[in-house]
Amino acid sequence: MTTRTIRDLSAADLAGKRALVRVDFNVPLDEAGAVSDDTRITAALPTITSLLDRGAKVVLLAHFGRPKGAPEAKYSLAPVAARLQQLLPRPVHFLGETIGAAAVAATRALPNGEVLLLENTRFLPGEEQNDDALSRQLAELGDVYVNDAFGAAHRAHASTSGVAKYCRPAVAGLLMEKELAYLGGALAAPERPFVAILGGSKISGKIDVVEALVPKVDHLLIGGAMACTFFRAKGFETGNSLVEPDRLDMAKDLLARAGDKLVLPVDAMIAPSTDAGGAARVVGRDSIPAGETIFDIAPASVEHYRTLIESSRTVLWNGPMGVFEKAPFDVGTRAVAQAMAVATDRGATTIIGGGDSAAAVADAGLESKMSHVSTGGGASLEFLEGKDLPGVSALDAR
Repeated sequence: MTTRTIRDLSAADLAGKRALVRVDFNVPLDEAGAVSDDTRITAALPTITSLLDRGAKVVLLAHFGRPKGAPEAKYSLAPVAARLQQLLPRPVHFLGETIGAAAVAATRALPNGEVLLLENTRFLPGEEQNDDALSRQLAELGDVYVNDAFGAAHRAHASTSGVAKYCRPAVAGLLMEKELAYLGGALAAPERPFVAILGGSKISGKIDVVEALVPKVDHLLIGGAMACTFFRAKGFETGNSLVEPDRLDMAKDLLARAGDKLVLPVDAMIAPSTDAGGAARVVGRDSIPAGETIFDIAPASVEHYRTLIESSRTVLWNGPMGVFEKAPFDVGTRAVAQAMAVATDRGATTIIGGGDSAAAVADAGLESKMSHVSTGGGASLEFLEGKDLPGVSALDAR
C-alpha cells in the first residue's frame, strides 16, 4: 500500500475529531422502500467501527441513484440510515441536508462515538462536476477525510476527489485498503499460475483490460457474448449472436499477439432466444447455425475452464459466461463460480471483480468461498486497466 489508511492515524488524530467518511451506500430498495441488499453497508462497518472505537465523530457522505443535481424524495438516504442503525450498535442520526450552516452545526454537535449520515451528495449541483466551491463546503463537515467508497473511486466528484484537497489528512478506509490490496496484489505480484476470466457482452467494454492482463496472466479465459467477436475473427459462423463488426481487426490482432494465453470456448449453448430454453442445445464453436444465438459456454468449455481454474494459485474473474439470469444459460457462470470456490479451498487467491460476477457468486451462495468480492464493478475494471482512480490518487501517500 502506497496510500495512507486509517491504520496510519493515531488516537490523537481521531479522538474528538469529525471523521468525514465517503461510503458507497448506493443500495437497492424493495417496493416498501426498505433496503433489500445491505452488502455495501456491511462492507463499510469495519471502517466506521474502527473510527468510533477511537473516539471519532463519524460523518458519512454517500450518493444514491441518479438524481439530476437536485433533491428527489425517492433518492433520499433516509432508508439507508434506518438500516445502518439496525446494523450498528451505536446511535445513528440522519440529516436531510448535506452542506450549509445546519449541516456543519450538526457535525459539530455530534457526540463522540456516534454517527451522522448526511443526505445524498448527488442532490448537490456541482457534485458530479467536481466543483471546487462545493468541495470546500464539504470539507467544512470534517477534520479528517476518509474515502472508503471504492465503488465510486473512479469518479472525480466533489465528495470523492475534490474534498480531499481541503480536508486533511485524507486517507483510505479499511474497505478501500482491502480492495487495493487484492486487486493491486493480483496485478503486481500474483502467485502462479495466474488465470483471469473475462465475460460479458462486448469486447469493446473490456479491451483495455484484455490488453493490460495478457502480459501478466498465464491464461485468459473468455466467455459471454464477447467470445462471439473472437469467433467471427477466426472465421466461424455466429448466427444471430452479438458481434461487434468494428472490433474484428482488434480481435484478430489480440488472438495473434496473445497466442495460447487467450483461451476461447470450444463449444456453445445455443437457442433461438433466451425464452426458448427448452430448445437449447450444445454445438461446437465451428457449428453455429444461422438463425440461432450463443447464450452460454457448454460442457467441454466448462470442463476445460474448470481444470485451469482449479489448478491456479491466483484467479481473477470479471463478467458472466452467459445469460446467467435465465436457466439453462446460467450453467457456465455457475460452474466458474464453483471452480473458483474449489480453488479457494486449495489455497488459491480468488478475486471477483464486482458487477455481474459478484451478483452471480451471491446468487450461487458462494461469496464466502472467495478470497475477495469487489464492491466496485466500474472501479475494479478501471483499476485493472491501469487507469488512475481519482478517489485514490487524491489521498495522502505514505
